[in-house]
Amino acid sequence: MQAKTEKPAQCQLAEDSQRRLRTAARRAYAGQAEQYIDNDKITEMLPMVHKVVQRVISYLKPPLSYEDLVSAGTVGLVKAARDYDPARQAGFKTYAYIRIRGAILDELRTWSFVPAGVDKQIRETLQAGLEITEQTGRTPTDAQLAQKLQITVERLYQIFESARAKQFLSIDDAAEDAHPLGEILAAPNAADPHENAEKAELVEKLARAISQLEPRQQQVIVLYYHQQLTMKQIAEVLGITEPRVSQLHASALFSLSLKLRYWKNGG
Repeated sequence: MQAKTEKPAQCQLAEDSQRRLRTAARRAYAGQAEQYIDNDKITEMLPMVHKVVQRVISYLKPPLSYEDLVSAGTVGLVKAARDYDPARQAGFKTYAYIRIRGAILDELRTWSFVPAGVDKQIRETLQAGLEITEQTGRTPTDAQLAQKLQITVERLYQIFESARAKQFLSIDDAAEDAHPLGEILAAPNAADPHENAEKAELVEKLARAISQLEPRQQQVIVLYYHQQLTMKQIAEVLGITEPRVSQLHASALFSLSLKLRYWKNGG
């Protein structure tokens, strides 16, 4: 008589988690007057929630747990299904992605990622980078910026990563409606035609700015946002460590932000 094969505990937990999410999603969506998206379609889209969360936490290292972010993303998915109108919006998959990602980022923005002292260092770093860019017409290298700030390059990378986590390096951090660079890079084609028109010039400038990045930074941006590779996969492709990929990613976003700010100021 053969012994019964038991599933590994990790697999069982994953299945239990998926089951709970399906139940919660269906319960939240039940009873809507007009159901353009049925329950089975919601269930099919749940893996997208996990995919978005995995990409977010791969470089943000948020204070919230994976499960917390999945819950937020699931709420975004349910609301997308509830609000979706095929007569007004693009395909549901595109619309759901935007709502899922937005819900996760909204949840993250309710938390403070860095203390006030580090926030001050972020502002000083941005200002120093702008000063160098205005003087030379080119964004500074990491070494040049570190020298101006009189800190080590390693410390500079820590500031870059803090800035990425807290603000997502928006084009204008003073503007509440500024589009984070990561969001534009990840989904350059907005679902809303009006939003597409507003972003058209920005996307064109962003493409120019990317072409001016250092070669290794360009590779990381392309592999991460266009090829949808994880930082671990990029590390394997480029033959470098995963922490180094994270540094290059943060540095590239900072350089892109500086260039766009410089152009916005008439440079």
